[in-house]
Amino acid sequence: MENSGKAPSTTAQRLLHLLKTRGPQQAADAGAVLGMTAEAARQQLAKLASAGMVEAFSQVRGVGRPSQFWQLTQAGNRHFPDTHSELTVQLLDTVRQAFGEQAIDRLIDMREQTSRQLYQRELSGLPELKDRVARLAQLRTREGYMAEFEALEDGTFLLIENHCPICAAATACQGFCRAELMVFEQVLQARVERVEHILARARRCAYTIRP
Repeated sequence: MENSGKAPSTTAQRLLHLLKTRGPQQAADAGAVLGMTAEAARQQLAKLASAGMVEAFSQVRGVGRPSQFWQLTQAGNRHFPDTHSELTVQLLDTVRQAFGEQAIDRLIDMREQTSRQLYQRELSGLPELKDRVARLAQLRTREGYMAEFEALEDGTFLLIENHCPICAAATACQGFCRAELMVFEQVLQARVERVEHILARARRCAYTIRP
Protein backbone atom coordinates (compact mmCIF):
# COMPACT_ATOMS: atom_id res chain seq x y z
CA MET A 1 0.00 0.00 0.00
CA GLU A 2 1.39 3.38 -0.96
CA ASN A 3 0.25 6.45 0.93
CA SER A 4 0.44 9.94 -0.49
CA GLY A 5 -0.04 12.22 2.51
CA LYS A 6 1.87 13.97 5.25
CA ALA A 7 2.29 11.77 8.30
CA PRO A 8 0.42 12.85 11.46
CA SER A 9 2.71 13.99 14.27
CA THR A 10 1.45 13.08 17.75
CA THR A 11 0.71 9.55 18.96
CA ALA A 12 -2.99 10.40 19.29
CA GLN A 13 -3.10 11.72 15.75
CA ARG A 14 -1.26 8.66 14.46
CA LEU A 15 -3.76 6.37 16.17
CA LEU A 16 -6.72 8.28 14.76
CA HIS A 17 -5.14 8.22 11.32
CA LEU A 18 -4.55 4.45 11.60
CA LEU A 19 -8.16 3.76 12.55
CA LYS A 20 -9.35 6.03 9.75
CA THR A 21 -7.21 4.41 7.07
CA ARG A 22 -7.24 0.78 8.27
CA GLY A 23 -10.53 0.42 10.10
CA PRO A 24 -11.01 -1.20 13.54
CA GLN A 25 -7.80 -2.40 15.20
CA GLN A 26 -6.75 -4.36 18.24
CA ALA A 27 -4.38 -2.52 20.57
CA ALA A 28 -1.57 -4.98 19.89
CA ASP A 29 -1.88 -4.56 16.12
CA ALA A 30 -2.09 -0.79 16.38
CA GLY A 31 0.96 -0.76 18.64
CA ALA A 32 2.92 -2.93 16.21
CA VAL A 33 2.18 -0.55 13.34
CA LEU A 34 3.12 2.52 15.37
CA GLY A 35 6.19 1.02 17.02
CA MET A 36 4.92 0.80 20.60
CA THR A 37 3.84 -1.93 22.98
CA ALA A 38 0.29 -3.19 23.08
CA GLU A 39 -0.13 -1.74 26.56
CA ALA A 40 1.11 1.69 25.48
CA ALA A 41 -1.29 1.65 22.54
CA ARG A 42 -4.12 0.53 24.82
CA GLN A 43 -3.43 3.43 27.20
CA GLN A 44 -3.46 5.93 24.35
CA LEU A 45 -6.68 4.45 22.98
CA ALA A 46 -8.26 4.66 26.44
CA LYS A 47 -7.39 8.37 26.56
CA LEU A 48 -8.96 8.88 23.15
CA ALA A 49 -12.02 6.95 24.33
CA SER A 50 -12.30 9.28 27.34
CA ALA A 51 -12.29 12.19 24.90
CA GLY A 52 -15.07 10.51 22.90
CA MET A 53 -12.90 10.01 19.81
CA VAL A 54 -12.78 6.20 19.76
CA GLU A 55 -14.76 3.33 21.24
CA ALA A 56 -14.07 -0.31 21.98
CA PHE A 57 -16.16 -3.29 20.93
CA SER A 58 -15.80 -7.07 21.19
CA GLN A 59 -15.64 -9.47 18.28
CA VAL A 60 -15.39 -13.24 18.29
CA ARG A 61 -12.62 -14.66 16.12
CA GLY A 62 -12.43 -18.42 16.11
CA VAL A 63 -12.32 -20.33 19.37
CA GLY A 64 -11.87 -18.53 22.66
CA ARG A 65 -13.10 -15.39 24.28
CA PRO A 66 -13.98 -12.31 22.22
CA SER A 67 -11.20 -9.94 21.17
CA GLN A 68 -11.35 -6.22 21.84
CA PHE A 69 -11.20 -3.85 18.87
CA TRP A 70 -11.12 -0.08 18.69
CA GLN A 71 -12.87 2.11 16.13
CA LEU A 72 -13.56 5.78 15.51
CA THR A 73 -16.70 7.35 16.91
CA GLN A 74 -18.66 10.00 15.01
CA ALA A 75 -16.63 12.61 16.88
CA GLY A 76 -13.44 10.84 15.82
CA ASN A 77 -14.54 10.87 12.21
CA ARG A 78 -15.26 14.59 12.50
CA HIS A 79 -11.57 15.03 13.33
CA PHE A 80 -11.12 14.65 9.55
CA PRO A 81 -13.10 17.64 8.29
CA ASP A 82 -15.83 17.72 5.70
CA THR A 83 -14.84 20.91 3.88
CA HIS A 84 -17.29 23.69 4.82
CA SER A 85 -20.04 21.08 4.90
CA GLU A 86 -22.96 23.09 6.28
CA LEU A 87 -22.29 26.11 4.09
CA THR A 88 -21.87 23.93 1.01
CA VAL A 89 -25.17 22.13 1.55
CA GLN A 90 -26.96 25.43 2.21
CA LEU A 91 -25.57 26.90 -1.00
CA LEU A 92 -26.59 23.83 -3.01
CA ASP A 93 -30.12 24.00 -1.58
CA THR A 94 -30.32 27.72 -2.35
CA VAL A 95 -29.16 27.22 -5.94
CA ARG A 96 -31.60 24.34 -6.40
CA GLN A 97 -34.54 26.38 -5.05
CA ALA A 98 -33.67 29.54 -6.96
CA PHE A 99 -32.55 28.15 -10.31
CA GLY A 100 -33.66 24.52 -10.42
CA GLU A 101 -31.89 21.21 -10.83
CA GLN A 102 -30.33 22.27 -14.14
CA ALA A 103 -28.23 24.84 -12.29
CA ILE A 104 -26.90 22.10 -10.00
CA ASP A 105 -26.01 20.01 -13.05
CA ARG A 106 -24.16 22.99 -14.47
CA LEU A 107 -22.18 23.44 -11.25
CA ILE A 108 -21.21 19.77 -11.30
CA ASP A 109 -20.17 20.04 -14.94
CA MET A 110 -17.97 23.06 -14.19
CA ARG A 111 -16.32 21.30 -11.27
CA GLU A 112 -15.80 18.23 -13.43
CA GLN A 113 -14.13 20.30 -16.15
CA THR A 114 -11.83 22.04 -13.66
CA SER A 115 -10.78 18.75 -12.05
CA ARG A 116 -10.24 17.09 -15.42
CA GLN A 117 -8.03 19.93 -16.65
CA LEU A 118 -5.94 19.89 -13.46
CA TYR A 119 -5.49 16.12 -13.45
CA GLN A 120 -4.72 15.94 -17.16
CA ARG A 121 -2.06 18.62 -16.78
CA GLU A 122 -0.50 16.84 -13.82
CA LEU A 123 -0.67 13.35 -15.38
CA SER A 124 0.54 14.33 -18.83
CA GLY A 125 3.84 12.73 -19.77
CA LEU A 126 3.28 9.69 -17.54
CA PRO A 127 3.06 6.71 -19.95
CA GLU A 128 2.72 4.00 -17.27
CA LEU A 129 -0.68 3.46 -15.65
CA LYS A 130 0.95 2.88 -12.26
CA ASP A 131 2.60 6.30 -12.41
CA ARG A 132 -0.68 7.95 -13.36
CA VAL A 133 -2.50 6.23 -10.49
CA ALA A 134 0.25 7.24 -8.06
CA ARG A 135 0.13 10.86 -9.18
CA LEU A 136 -3.66 10.95 -8.97
CA ALA A 137 -3.47 9.57 -5.41
CA GLN A 138 -1.06 12.40 -4.53
CA LEU A 139 -3.40 15.00 -6.00
CA ARG A 140 -6.43 13.57 -4.24
CA THR A 141 -4.58 13.51 -0.93
CA ARG A 142 -3.69 17.15 -1.42
CA GLU A 143 -7.43 17.79 -1.82
CA GLY A 144 -8.18 16.05 1.48
CA TYR A 145 -9.17 12.54 0.38
CA MET A 146 -6.37 10.69 2.25
CA ALA A 147 -5.74 8.66 -0.88
CA GLU A 148 -3.42 5.72 -1.44
CA PHE A 149 -3.12 2.98 -4.00
CA GLU A 150 -2.22 -0.68 -4.21
CA ALA A 151 -0.93 -2.75 -7.12
CA LEU A 152 -2.86 -6.05 -7.29
CA GLU A 153 -1.47 -9.38 -8.44
CA ASP A 154 -3.65 -9.49 -11.56
CA GLY A 155 -2.11 -6.29 -12.91
CA THR A 156 -4.94 -3.99 -11.82
CA PHE A 157 -4.73 -1.22 -9.25
CA LEU A 158 -6.84 -0.27 -6.26
CA LEU A 159 -7.23 3.46 -5.57
CA ILE A 160 -8.41 4.03 -2.01
CA GLU A 161 -9.81 7.24 -0.56
CA ASN A 162 -10.04 6.96 3.21
CA HIS A 163 -11.86 10.26 3.63
CA CYS A 164 -14.31 12.37 1.65
CA PRO A 165 -13.89 16.10 2.33
CA ILE A 166 -17.06 16.88 0.33
CA CYS A 167 -19.19 14.14 1.87
CA ALA A 168 -22.01 16.44 2.91
CA ALA A 169 -22.20 17.98 -0.56
CA ALA A 170 -22.01 14.55 -2.20
CA THR A 171 -24.80 13.29 0.06
CA ALA A 172 -26.97 16.25 -0.93
CA CYS A 173 -26.10 15.84 -4.61
CA GLN A 174 -24.72 12.48 -5.72
CA GLY A 175 -23.91 13.86 -9.16
CA PHE A 176 -20.55 14.84 -7.67
CA CYS A 177 -19.65 11.17 -7.27
CA ARG A 178 -20.76 10.24 -10.79
CA ALA A 179 -18.70 13.08 -12.23
CA GLU A 180 -15.59 12.05 -10.33
CA LEU A 181 -15.83 8.51 -11.65
CA MET A 182 -15.93 9.75 -15.24
CA VAL A 183 -12.99 12.09 -14.64
CA PHE A 184 -10.91 9.23 -13.22
CA GLU A 185 -11.52 7.12 -16.32
CA GLN A 186 -10.61 9.95 -18.64
CA VAL A 187 -7.41 11.10 -16.97
CA LEU A 188 -6.15 7.59 -16.15
CA GLN A 189 -7.06 6.29 -19.61
CA ALA A 190 -8.33 3.12 -17.96
CA ARG A 191 -11.48 1.34 -16.88
CA VAL A 192 -12.48 2.45 -13.38
CA GLU A 193 -15.09 0.82 -11.15
CA ARG A 194 -16.13 2.03 -7.72
CA VAL A 195 -16.20 -1.03 -5.45
CA GLU A 196 -16.65 0.69 -2.08
CA HIS A 197 -18.57 3.90 -1.44
CA ILE A 198 -18.75 6.03 1.69
CA LEU A 199 -22.27 7.12 0.75
CA ALA A 200 -23.28 3.45 0.77
CA ARG A 201 -22.06 3.28 4.40
CA ALA A 202 -18.66 1.84 3.53
CA ARG A 203 -15.68 2.99 5.60
CA ARG A 204 -13.97 4.36 2.51
CA CYS A 205 -14.30 4.82 -1.24
CA ALA A 206 -12.30 2.41 -3.37
CA TYR A 207 -11.87 2.00 -7.10
CA THR A 208 -10.48 -0.84 -9.19
CA ILE A 209 -8.48 0.39 -12.17
CA ARG A 210 -7.85 -1.79 -15.21
CA PRO A 211 -5.85 -0.94 -18.35
